[in-house]
Amino acid sequence: MTTEAARKHGMRVKPESGALLLEYTLKALLIAGLSELVLYRLISRLGMHLSKVAQEYAVVDYFLRGASQIGFALMNFSALLLFVALFILLFSKARGEQPKPLDRAVVPLVSLLLALTLTFLIFPPVMVGSIAYSVVTLLVIWILGAQYWVLHPSLKPRAMIACYVIGVSAWLYYQTATMVYGWLGLAASPPFVLDIHRYGEALMVLATALVFAVYSGFSFRTRNRRQRSRAIFYVATWALLFVGLLVMDGVLEVFDPAAALSLRNAGRGIGWIFQMGMGYLPFALYMAGLLFWGYAVIKQISMGRRAGYGLVFMFIAGYALQLSHQTLFVVVGLLLIVNDERVEARDRTARNLPVQFADRPTAEASGA
Repeated sequence: MTTEAARKHGMRVKPESGALLLEYTLKALLIAGLSELVLYRLISRLGMHLSKVAQEYAVVDYFLRGASQIGFALMNFSALLLFVALFILLFSKARGEQPKPLDRAVVPLVSLLLALTLTFLIFPPVMVGSIAYSVVTLLVIWILGAQYWVLHPSLKPRAMIACYVIGVSAWLYYQTATMVYGWLGLAASPPFVLDIHRYGEALMVLATALVFAVYSGFSFRTRNRRQRSRAIFYVATWALLFVGLLVMDGVLEVFDPAAALSLRNAGRGIGWIFQMGMGYLPFALYMAGLLFWGYAVIKQISMGRRAGYGLVFMFIAGYALQLSHQTLFVVVGLLLIVNDERVEARDRTARNLPVQFADRPTAEASGA
């Protein structure tokens, strides 16, 4: 039934099935992705440090094994949901719904990456295939970053996407250059590979602060006193925490170098847990990044925006994209922040198609 007919007869128009499917897919992917992050990647990393404890206590060993098996199953389930989300987003773009600049380049590149992922899941790639996959991933991330850059002319979102894209590109350079040198049989290290890797991690953590600036809604220029006091309180708390941790690190370095080293090793573990790097930066930076990113995600998801889901998927993917589903998390996240709108298809349909109910017949009209 057409929209005009629906308005004429006073009937409610149901939202499009694709929009509803995307809505439920994103919500299921959020739960599955976070669970997989905790139960599989986080628990497996902690298991490396708890191997001695697991040998002494059977309960710990069973817990680690059980969590890893459940997390592995959730990883496969998340991969299926990622394919569904990508198919829906690509189908929407192919139909020309809300076209964006550079869509003619985005659709074929993302489709190529999706086809390569499906192919390599069936036929494991050789070294050349892995290199090609990394190069295509780099092209997809850059074209999506360019699309976001074009759509957001202000400085803060452009700085955020630049830091994120360059940060992920640093990891892809590290991975691709290492594979190329191994394929060529070269024993030397690629040029500046470790430095670029560390700078990329620093940019990823910087991107978390810029995400807060873009998506948190905090502003010191607002006339709302409650919002301004909340912003001042939040920034002051973070500043005290950051300075306190740095001072503690400096004091321990002077009086107890061994304790300072243990604290830095714990900071590396926090960096791994937060998925923002490999632990090269101070612990305080990872804590600040988690607070910034988490607040922005909760703010956007509570508003029902796609950007909130996109940001959390980019966080779930992490910095070191070692698995194919992590790469797909990045692509889906970038697509969602580029095509930001309300997730609730039913609310959007009600807003775009304001249908009025027909008036009830009165007693005179019915001949009573």
